[in-house]
Amino acid sequence: MNSPQQVVAHMMEHDRFSQWLGIEVLEIQEGYSRIQMTVRPEMVNGFGIVHGGIAFSLADSAFAFACNNRNNLSVALDTSINFTKAIQVGNVLTAEAKEIHNGRSTGLYHIAISNQDHEQVAHFKGTCFRTGKTLL
Repeated sequence: MNSPQQVVAHMMEHDRFSQWLGIEVLEIQEGYSRIQMTVRPEMVNGFGIVHGGIAFSLADSAFAFACNNRNNLSVALDTSINFTKAIQVGNVLTAEAKEIHNGRSTGLYHIAISNQDHEQVAHFKGTCFRTGKTLL
């Protein structure tokens, strides 16, 4: 059987978008992930502020790593995000995904996104569907 760390390492190896974001995997446990990235200048939108999709994408990757790391291919059914503080270029963002419910066919996860000053900048909630297929 593959460990949660092996599953996420395989995912990261093939996840070109998470690689582009500059995501670093900090910690993986069954149903849990903690990842980090630094916001770069090309992540700013036309208003000169960091695009909301950056925090969403970081959280979505943390969600994917947490809900898939049991080697049961899981896909998003529903996601939402609340932005609580502005994100600046140069911020180091950490996303921590915690499993709230692990069902046979669904899972519920809460992901907190914070900056280098430990200020929460966004909160993401995701529900996944478990396909029963393996990744490895």
